Amino acid sequence: MILHMSGVVVLGVIVFLFFRKDGLKASHCIVVTLFGFYLASTGIAPSITAGGESLASLLGGIKF
Repeated sequence: MILHMSGVVVLGVIVFLFFRKDGLKASHCIVVTLFGFYLASTGIAPSITAGGESLASLLGGIKF
């Protein structure tokens, strides 16, 4: 659960920065958000979730 919330926060910050710095329009934000909601209800959603968890595990295992 913590991983999902932090991922949402990071992506939200990225979208906010794109909105403020790179001229992302509000309509683009709405379209991307709706796309995410609709994509979450498709059959590919478990694969996307597994890929995100795998990437997070990979990044979490890096030792500095």
